Amino acid sequence: MTAPTINGTRYPQPVDELLPAARNLTIELGELPSRNRLMQTYRIGAPKATELRDLLAQEWHQLAIAAAAVRKAGLVADESPVDPGEYAEPIGPDPLPAPVVPESAPLVVPDPAPAPVAPAVEPVEQVTASGHPGTPEADKPRRRAAVWPVVLLALPAFVAIWSGWVGLGGLTGFGVVHPLPGIADSVSLNTAITLPIGVETYGAYALYVWLSGRVPARARTFAKWSAIGSLVVGALGQVAYHLLVAAGWTSAPWWITTLVSCLPVAVLGMGAALAHLVREDVTE
Repeated sequence: MTAPTINGTRYPQPVDELLPAARNLTIELGELPSRNRLMQTYRIGAPKATELRDLLAQEWHQLAIAAAAVRKAGLVADESPVDPGEYAEPIGPDPLPAPVVPESAPLVVPDPAPAPVAPAVEPVEQVTASGHPGTPEADKPRRRAAVWPVVLLALPAFVAIWSGWVGLGGLTGFGVVHPLPGIADSVSLNTAITLPIGVETYGAYALYVWLSGRVPARARTFAKWSAIGSLVVGALGQVAYHLLVAAGWTSAPWWITTLVSCLPVAVLGMGAALAHLVREDVTE
C-alpha cells in the first residue's frame, strides 16, 4: 500500500501546500535541495519539482538566515520523513485532494530585504554544426589577405619613382663615375641610381619596422618618424624634378643640389641608427 504524503493524502498536492515542508527541508540541509531530491521526497513530477525549487531559490536569503540560526541553536527543522517509495505523479491535471489534515505550523522566518537571486538555469548541451552534442568544433584557420595586388601597384610606381630620382640626380650633378680607376677602367656606374635605392628602400624598411610591432618602443618610434620623413622627402624629390623639367631647367638651383647631395649621408645615418635600435635589448 502506498504511503500517504506529508498532509495525509496519497494524491499529489499543489506546490503551495508543499512549500512549508520544502522550506523546512531546505533549512535542515542548509542548501537548496536538488530537483531530484524534491521529486523523491514529495513524490512529485519534474515540472512541479522545478517550480517548487524556483520558489525556494527566491526565498533563499531568508532560508539561509533561518538555517544558520537553527544550526547555531542545535535545532533541527521539522520535516516529516517520507518514504520515496512507489508513487509516481500521473501525467495530466492533479486529481482532487482528499481531506487534508493540517500539519504543524511552519517555521516563521524574519523578513529582511530579500536579495535578488538568479533563477537556476538548466545546462544546455552544446550542439556543433555536425549535430553531435558535446563535440568541440575545431578552430578554423584564418586566411591571410592576399598581397599579390601590391605588386601590380608597385610596378608603375617603381618606374615613375626611379626615373624621377635618376633625372633629378642628373640635374644636381650625379652622373657616370668610374669606381675602380687603375684597376678596371672599363667599369662605370651612374651614381644617380643611389638616390632611389637609398631613399625609397629605407622608407619601405622603416615603414615595415614601425608596423611590425615586434621591436622595442624606441626603435618603433624612430622608425615611425623616419619613415614618414623619408616618404615626404621622396615626394618632394619627385615634385622638384617634374617642376624643373617642365620649366626647362638643365641644372637644378644650388639649394636643391645641396639638399639632394645630403640624402645619401642622411640615409646612411638613419639606417645605422635604426639597425642599432632594432637589435637593442630593453629590460624594464
